[in-house]
Amino acid sequence: MNVSPLELIGLALALLLIYSLLLPDARRTIRSIKAFGELRRTIELSVEDGSRLQINLGGGGLLGPDSAAAFAGLTLLRQVNNIAADSDQPPVATTGDTLLMLLAQDTMRHTYSRLTIGDQYHPRLGQATGLTSFSYAAGTLPLILERSVSASALIGSYGEEVALITAASQQAGAFSLGGSNTLNGQAVLFGSAQEPLIGEEVFATGAYMDSGAAHRASLRAQDVLRWLIILLLILTALSPLVAGFQ
Repeated sequence: MNVSPLELIGLALALLLIYSLLLPDARRTIRSIKAFGELRRTIELSVEDGSRLQINLGGGGLLGPDSAAAFAGLTLLRQVNNIAADSDQPPVATTGDTLLMLLAQDTMRHTYSRLTIGDQYHPRLGQATGLTSFSYAAGTLPLILERSVSASALIGSYGEEVALITAASQQAGAFSLGGSNTLNGQAVLFGSAQEPLIGEEVFATGAYMDSGAAHRASLRAQDVLRWLIILLLILTALSPLVAGFQ
């Protein structure tokens, strides 16, 4: 059974529309992920005790295969700023890509303006700490080791260098949540982050951080498409056997 890419795209769009417009209560069916619950609790505590949250967006760019992870990190950044932008120590974002830095700054500026606290925004809240993987990680360490950081969330494209960031978080006694779109980054984060995100959980960030119905609908659409692909694989595997009996 052959299915063209355009047919899959059309089906995905149809599912997104159905779950966004016709079934807006889809959130009640998604499973619980402990990491996001812990992150929410940490955000609330940081606002109360005046500590800082750090969002690490990784070194992936916006124009290649790492763009999906980068946008997931930007979604988390927007939601964290919605909660903690007016705290004593506002969240800070770090990245290893200049274009991603500009987009992070614009995301934060828009959030501050929408919350009518635009005078509190400063471009230094979004920084490119290095343009190579290890220089980015090394440039991020001082921000964590100031010990005013209570939580460090890492959502983006990482390699082995992410171990430096999580080790600094452990040394500072900060909560760490991490997810990457690369296998080596996932492996390092699984062993070093307090709350690692596994596989596609990285791309579910928007749905679990209440970014809108479209994000929640995308999870339902993914589930449907996953089962359809499994069904197609089974039918493809069985088709030679059926043809042999005819």
